[in-house]
Amino acid sequence: MTRVKINELKPLKPRYEVPDVLISDPITETLSVVSQDENSLVLSLGGKDQRLIVSAQPFRLDIVEGPQVLVSLNSRGLLAFEHLRGITFRKLPTSYKVPPKMNIFLIIFSLPGHPRYIDPYRLYNLDVFQYELHNPMALYGAVPVLISHSTDRTMGIFWLNAAETWVDISSNTAGKMMFGKILDSVQVSSEAPQTDVRWISESGIIDVFIMLGPKPADVFTQYASLTGTQTHRERFHRTLLCIRSIICSNSQKYIVWVKIIDFPLCQKSLVFLSLQLVAIVDPHIRVDSGYTIHNEILSKSFYVKNKDGGDYEGWCWPGNSGYPDFTNPEMRAWWASKFAYEQYEGSMENQYVWNDMNEPSVFNGPEVTMHKDALHGGWEHRDVHNLYGLYVQKATADGLVERSGGVERPFVLTRAFFAGSQRYGAVWTGDNAAEWGHLKISIPMCLSLGLAGISFCGADVGGFFKHPSAELLVRWYQAGAYQPFFRAHAHIDTPRREPWLFGPENTALIREAIRQRYALLPYWYQLFYNAHRTGYPVMRPLWVEYPDDVATFSVEDEYLIGKDLLVHPVTDEGATAVTAYLPGKGEVWYDVHTFQKHDGEQSLYIPVTMSSIPVFQRGGSIICRKDRVRRSSSCMENDPYTLYAALNSQGSAEGELYIDDFHTFNFEKAKQFVHRHLSFSANTLSSRNLAPDSQFSTASWIEKIVIIGGSQPSSATLKNAESALEFEFDSTLAVLTLRKPGVNAAADWTVILR
Repeated sequence: MTRVKINELKPLKPRYEVPDVLISDPITETLSVVSQDENSLVLSLGGKDQRLIVSAQPFRLDIVEGPQVLVSLNSRGLLAFEHLRGITFRKLPTSYKVPPKMNIFLIIFSLPGHPRYIDPYRLYNLDVFQYELHNPMALYGAVPVLISHSTDRTMGIFWLNAAETWVDISSNTAGKMMFGKILDSVQVSSEAPQTDVRWISESGIIDVFIMLGPKPADVFTQYASLTGTQTHRERFHRTLLCIRSIICSNSQKYIVWVKIIDFPLCQKSLVFLSLQLVAIVDPHIRVDSGYTIHNEILSKSFYVKNKDGGDYEGWCWPGNSGYPDFTNPEMRAWWASKFAYEQYEGSMENQYVWNDMNEPSVFNGPEVTMHKDALHGGWEHRDVHNLYGLYVQKATADGLVERSGGVERPFVLTRAFFAGSQRYGAVWTGDNAAEWGHLKISIPMCLSLGLAGISFCGADVGGFFKHPSAELLVRWYQAGAYQPFFRAHAHIDTPRREPWLFGPENTALIREAIRQRYALLPYWYQLFYNAHRTGYPVMRPLWVEYPDDVATFSVEDEYLIGKDLLVHPVTDEGATAVTAYLPGKGEVWYDVHTFQKHDGEQSLYIPVTMSSIPVFQRGGSIICRKDRVRRSSSCMENDPYTLYAALNSQGSAEGELYIDDFHTFNFEKAKQFVHRHLSFSANTLSSRNLAPDSQFSTASWIEKIVIIGGSQPSSATLKNAESALEFEFDSTLAVLTLRKPGVNAAADWTVILR
């Protein structure tokens, strides 16, 4: 990985450098000089024959590996770094433009929150009312990361800048031009297909990280080493509730409950039912002398200031509002302290937080956001804009951790986000609409977020605006059940849309989708643990696992959950069939509902009905499920597991099982977790410990084992106990079911088939 950082040597006014996004200062290495002359310098980047070529007049950087130019910075000589010439306009914004290029045969771009477009992307967090589809307009969040992929290589660019940024992407073929002599000296080919990427930021400095891969997993690891990994989520998930009344804060005064006499009883009922509560806490604060929170912020001078030095005020849900300066560490610490149980009256351990409107949203501001000349300490808002939402979520997450003395994991949902937001919680794609196009586009939106480190992503099921048809609502529940964050959410003025209002048949279809979701929670949980450790996305494009299969590169209507489940939601109105691409030469895939076997590297025509959710398990995998139906995930904690082993063409399979207490940091701080490796080979299924230095006990046990794609045995024996297991074999589907092995999920065990 190479970092390029450009700043003015003696600026009249300092330029803003983004803090708090990088988890630590990147480790640096000394570069050795290969050659140099009066205009150029060639440096060795270490292994794999990688060189950095620095040219002075005009300025240009080339990273090459052997004969191939991987990345060129300012190859077209368009670098513009504007700077101040005088002091009359000392707050005049500065800007710069720099075009790196990538010499890659076939490129796949990811700019989080957006699918791929021809027009420039605008990265500027905004509260967008009913956003347009297929438009690279500004949306609620922005991560300035671009990922390129070809059959030869995967690379990435991370542009560390929080100001308004435009990214213009174009493709062409270019020769060596005037740099031919230098490139020839390192034996680089004269001409290659290339993609030009021009980054244009309003202010700040040039601070760009070039992640050289070469594999997708390498890019994810490199980016995670900079901005951190996805927080390991809590176990709880969405649950359908019928609430008799809606309770909100008094006049939109956040962190203050209305004095409703029966609300504590309601909260206790949720605890009794093992359910969780998530309360909205927005960053805008009602300007009201009778509001304690406002008075404290005012007395501490924690509000953002206007250009004249007074407190900045704008209009939002409470009416006239002030906006806390979350770039101030003291302000964030104060905000976090307000989530203590004694400070947040009426809050309980089962209560978490949803940060909305944190772009920030200012109804009477330019583009429904804060004026760019508002002041955060010594910096204008234009410098820090895209950081605001991240800071709100960070301060809130810190507060939830602190209220438990650092023991409990937080849950904080945010609408606005930036690089590093994955460390603090979940993101949803904003205020979508009850339209088929919005259902369809939720897939590439979440895929791009996952590529940029934000795995805990989902879209409002059913659409936020408008009213979905019964068909659309059912299809959206079916799709949402197979996305990382699963929640139904709608505008207050839309008609009620509880599932039971759409008729018994549709209610049953929605219930079945939710049951499938809950059954797979052990698999989701294991994937989030791996994402927390490695930065690997939970929901991922097909090309991530099949980087050499060109047919996967443009697929965005299906995706992988981990590497073992392939999902192709039905996203077209009136669909009677879908065509799914099953990747992998020599792979086999099994329909998870029928166990029908299909070969990889083919397009499969699949007839569908309203009950269909096309999902396939990869041959060679073992997936753990909990199939007992419960009212919440908390009630499932000690339920037994069912293992689904789908055999590959060699008759083998492997998988993992991860268990911890589902709510504390003890898995990190005290190594209290179970991590098992499950494998089937040569008619032997076994479980072994992947973390021998960890200690954790669980009441969960193995209730059933389903082996798909094998042959009928004459006996099945649980080794050590030397007990025969009951089994049945479906010869039509080649499915073997072993009943009640009864072994503890944390134990070593072996089952032998003969």
